Amino acid sequence: MLALGVFGIITTEMGIVGVLPQVARKFNITASQAGTLVSVFALVVAISGPFLTLLASGINRKVILLIAVFMFAVSNIVYAMTSKFEVMLAFRIIPACFHPVFFSVALVTAAQLVPPEKSSKAVTKVFAGITVGFAFGVPLTSYLAEKVSLETAFLFGAAVSAIAFAGILVWLPSMPVKNKMSFGKQLGILRKPALWLNITSVIFIFAAMFSVYSYFAEYLSQVTPMNGSVISVMLMGFGIIMIFGNFVFGAMLQKNIRVTVMLFPILYIAVYVLLYSLAPYWIPAMIVVVLWGMVHSGGLIVSQTWLTTVTEDAPAFGNSLFVSFSNLGITLGTTVGGWLIAVAGIHQLIWSGIVFAILALASILLKIKYVPK
Repeated sequence: MLALGVFGIITTEMGIVGVLPQVARKFNITASQAGTLVSVFALVVAISGPFLTLLASGINRKVILLIAVFMFAVSNIVYAMTSKFEVMLAFRIIPACFHPVFFSVALVTAAQLVPPEKSSKAVTKVFAGITVGFAFGVPLTSYLAEKVSLETAFLFGAAVSAIAFAGILVWLPSMPVKNKMSFGKQLGILRKPALWLNITSVIFIFAAMFSVYSYFAEYLSQVTPMNGSVISVMLMGFGIIMIFGNFVFGAMLQKNIRVTVMLFPILYIAVYVLLYSLAPYWIPAMIVVVLWGMVHSGGLIVSQTWLTTVTEDAPAFGNSLFVSFSNLGITLGTTVGGWLIAVAGIHQLIWSGIVFAILALASILLKIKYVPK
C-alpha cells in the first residue's frame, strides 16, 4: 500500500508533464505558463520538505500518510473540476507540501515494519512505486487525456490515491511516535561534514540524471530521429526497465553500499558516451536507451541510501533532506541542460550529464577518503 501511495504521488507529480498541451488549451494559456505547474511543484517540495517533516515528526505516522494521500486524491479531483488556472496552481502547491512528508515517513515506516536485515528490501519495494509510476502512471495519464479527456486523466490519479488511502486505512497498523525526537536533536545531524558531502553527491547525481532525461523526447526526435509514436513506446520501455533496474541496484546495495555508490556515476558516464556516439543510429540507439533505463533506475535508491548512511540519528528528517535536495538537483540539471541546448544544440546536451556525473563521482570519492562517517 505504501508503494501504491508512492505510485499515486508520482502519477500526480510527473503525469502533468504528459498533459501540459491539453492543460494549456483548456485554460487558454501559453506552454510556458502551463509549465509552472511542474516547476512550482518541484520548488515547493525542495523548500518545504525538511521544515514540514520536522513539524510532523510527533504525529502518528499512519495519520500523516492518510492525510497526505487524501490531499493528493482531492487535488486530482480539483484539477478535473476547476475551470480556473489559479485554482489548479494552488492545488499543485498544497500536495507538494505533503509530498516530502509522505516519502520521508513512508521510507522510515517500511524499514520499521520488517526485521532490520530486511529493511533494504522493504525500502526497495517502496521505491518500486516510483519506477512503476514512471513506467505506467505517466503514460496512462497521457493516454487517457489524449483518447478520453483531460478530466478522466486526473480522475485516474484521484482513484489511485483513493485506493491507496483505503489500503493504508485498513492494513497499516497505528504507528504513534513513542519517543518524540526534539527539533534540536534532528537538526543536529546538519553539523556533520559527511552529510553535506553526501547531499552534494545527491544534487549532482540527480542533475546528471535529469539534465538529459528531461529532454528525452526532444533528443530522440531530433538526433535519432524517432517519431512521436515510437518515442512514446521508448518512454514506456524505459520505465519498465527501471522497475527491474531498481531491484538490481537494491540487491547490489545490500552487498556493498560504497562500491555500488561509486559505480553508479561511472555507469552513467559510460551510458552517456554510448548515447552520444550511437544516438544517430536507430537500432543501437534503442539498445542504449534500454541500458540507460537500467542505470537511471539506480539513481533513486543509490542516492537515498548514500544520504541516509549519515542520518541514522534522525531518519525521517534525513529522508526529507533527500527529497528536497534531489528536487534541487532536478531543477539544476534541467536548467543547465536547457541552457546547453540553447547555446550548443540538442546533440551536445549529453555533455551536461557527463560533467554532473563526474562531479558526483568526485564528491563521493572525497567523502570516502577524507571524511569519517
